[in-house]
Amino acid sequence: MKYMDEYRDEKSARDYAQLIGQIVKQKWNIMEVCGGQTHSIMKFGIDQLLPPEINLVHGPGCPVCVTPLEMIDKALHIASQPNVIFTSFGDMLRVPGSRNDLFSVKASGHDVRIVYSPLDAVGIAKKNPDKQVVFFAIGFETTVPANAMAVLHADKMGLENFSVLVSQVRVPPAMDAILSSGDNIIDGFLAAGHVNAVMGYHEYFTIAEKYSTPMVVTGFEPVDILRGFYFLIRMLEEKEYSVRNAYERVVTREGNPGAQKAIYEVFENGDQKWRGIGNIPQSGLVLRDKYQKYDASLRFFVQDIRTQEPEICIAGEILKGNKKPFDCPAFGKECVPENPLGATMVSSEGACAAYYKYRRS
Repeated sequence: MKYMDEYRDEKSARDYAQLIGQIVKQKWNIMEVCGGQTHSIMKFGIDQLLPPEINLVHGPGCPVCVTPLEMIDKALHIASQPNVIFTSFGDMLRVPGSRNDLFSVKASGHDVRIVYSPLDAVGIAKKNPDKQVVFFAIGFETTVPANAMAVLHADKMGLENFSVLVSQVRVPPAMDAILSSGDNIIDGFLAAGHVNAVMGYHEYFTIAEKYSTPMVVTGFEPVDILRGFYFLIRMLEEKEYSVRNAYERVVTREGNPGAQKAIYEVFENGDQKWRGIGNIPQSGLVLRDKYQKYDASLRFFVQDIRTQEPEICIAGEILKGNKKPFDCPAFGKECVPENPLGATMVSSEGACAAYYKYRRS
C-alpha cells in the first residue's frame, strides 16, 4: 500500500474482520491504549465489525484526559495573573478545573492564547519581553520532543520570561500499572503508533513477558487497526506473549534517536499523577535540574495546589478501562461536550466524546 485511502478500503477492512472471526476461539479483553484509536474504532464502526468474542476496553491514551485536575487549577491560577500570556493547544482550553476553565479566564480579560507549536510560545516571549509567557506542556511522548526544543531554544536565546507548565506522561509505566492492578482484565494491547514512532517499542517486551500479555503496535486507519487486531488475536490464541509491529511504515523498534536525545537533554523520568488514576511511579517526564528555571510551577509558586474530582464523574474508571461511558449516570445528561464534567468528554481523543459523537443512539 502506498496511499492513505488504501488504509480505509472497505474490502480490506472486511477481509481482516473475517480473518479475525475465523481464528478467534474464546473471549478476549483488548485495550487500545490511544484515544485516537478509540475515535477511529467508533467512527468507522470497527467495534461492530469485530466478532462478539472481542471486548474492547478503552485505555488512558488521551493526554488531555489524564492531565491531573490540580494541574488544570495551576494553569488557571497562572493564567489569571497580571502580565502573563498563557499559551496552550486549543483542546486544553475547555477542560474543566475545580471552578472554571481557561476559556473562562480568557473571557474575563486575561491573555490566554491558542498556539500550534510550543515554539510559537517562544516567539511570543521574544516579542513581549515585559510579559511572562507560559506554555502548557502536556501530552505523551509524541509531543515531548517539541516541548524539549522549545526549552532549548529559549535557553539558547537567553529568554528569562518563558516557562513551561509540565504535565507529560509515559505509556509503558501506565501499561505496567494497569496489568499489575488487582482488578485487571486486559488480555492484550494495541499500542499507539505515534508514541512508538518517537520512542520505539523496545520497552514493551519486558512488560509483555512479565504479565504474559501480548502487544501489537498499530496505526489509526481502519485497515491498520484491524490488522493490529488480527495479529493480536493470533498471538493470544497461540499463547505468544511478545510484541509485534503492525505499523512498519512509520515505526521502528528503536524509534527516533534524534527526538529521544532532545527529550532526555531537557527532561528525566519522574513520578506522575494521572487524572482519575493516581500516581504512577516513573510515568512522567520532569525538567532536569539544569532547566528548572523554566518550570512555571516553581516560578509562580503553585506546586502545592490540591483538588478533588466531582463525585458524579466516573472518568477515572473509564480511563482505567473498568467502565465505559454508557455506565456513567451523567453521560449525555449533566455531562455533554458543551458542558463537560470531565476531560474525557472534552478532548478530541476522549472516550466519552467518542461515544457521544458516534454511539449515542
